[in-house]
Amino acid sequence: MAGEPVITVVGNLTDDPDIRTTPSGDTVTHFTVASTPRTFDRRSNEWRDSAETLFLRCSAWRQEAEHVAESLTRGTRVIVQGRLRQRTFETRQGEKRTVVECEVDEVGPSLRFASATVAGGPRTGIPAGDRFGAAPAAGGPPARDDGERHAPGESELPF
Repeated sequence: MAGEPVITVVGNLTDDPDIRTTPSGDTVTHFTVASTPRTFDRRSNEWRDSAETLFLRCSAWRQEAEHVAESLTRGTRVIVQGRLRQRTFETRQGEKRTVVECEVDEVGPSLRFASATVAGGPRTGIPAGDRFGAAPAAGGPPARDDGERHAPGESELPF
């Protein structure tokens, strides 16, 4: 759907991801990211919380759900990018409630204070191609190592 609000959040997982299978057979993993804006106070030479903590409930689906559940644990600093969704439901007491959640498009560990080892194979069902997903045309110019296209005999720029 066009015009959906997209958000990027950096924060820490509040608990281990919770993986489940829906009645239709899809895999979904739910997790919550806690993000607290901080500023550096030069007078005291300390970091200070500058606003209340945001607790954002997130859901990842299918293969990404499995990867999240296998790779991330409570306390892991993550970067999450996704689309905000508003959902209304009724409690057992009959009260209507509305929540805003993030349907995850991309998620990964933050490498600012840690390192990670990436493991994975080729994507299935997606044709091989350059870094933008486009496969070179038959007989077309070859791709350089940086993924850019050039014609045979084209001179390289000095920068």
